[in-house]
Amino acid sequence: QVQLVESGGGLVQFGGSLRLSCAASRTLFRMGWYRQAPGKQRELVATITSGCGTTNYADSVKGRFTISRDNAKNTVYLQMNSLKPEDTAVYYCNAGVPGHEYWGQGTQVTVSS
Repeated sequence: QVQLVESGGGLVQFGGSLRLSCAASRTLFRMGWYRQAPGKQRELVATITSGCGTTNYADSVKGRFTISRDNAKNTVYLQMNSLKPEDTAVYYCNAGVPGHEYWGQGTQVTVSS
């Protein structure tokens, strides 16, 4: 079993920044962030692999969000800049591969206009 502990959510104004962190209890190849807004399906935000650090972003966050990881700490970060009200959601840390995935408890991000 893998534990994922998230931190860093909160309330920010339009155009502001936040950084989310997710610490895993052990190393996993792929880590990332998903989000779910009220009444909507959970969607991918960004992922990153260990080793080469290959990243993948949703089109809606490209150029504004940056995912990174510290392999020594088994921690993934999501730097969110130029935040918009439509970024408001519960953000979930995700790790593993399909069929063997783990989820964090979620952290609320609210962007006020």
